[in-house]
Amino acid sequence: MANHKATKKDVRQATKRRERNKYYGKTTRNAIRDLKAIKTGKEAGEQMPEVASLIDKLAKKGVIHRNKAANLKSKLAKRVNALAN
Repeated sequence: MANHKATKKDVRQATKRRERNKYYGKTTRNAIRDLKAIKTGKEAGEQMPEVASLIDKLAKKGVIHRNKAANLKSKLAKRVNALAN
């Protein structure tokens, strides 16, 4: 690493961003896991918008690709709709 002030600052910022992204990514994965564990359609239907929102936020910030976000939401929606029927 170069000994420039700007480079040192960039390393600090990247570390903060990485930690924040790891936290939100893990939180979202846990929310998806919990949604998949739900067995009733009503409860899953209530949780789905919150989980979809978390996924959208990750895609917006660039933590995950927007197509991956779309695929995740699609699979979850299919699962929730199957429980509702």
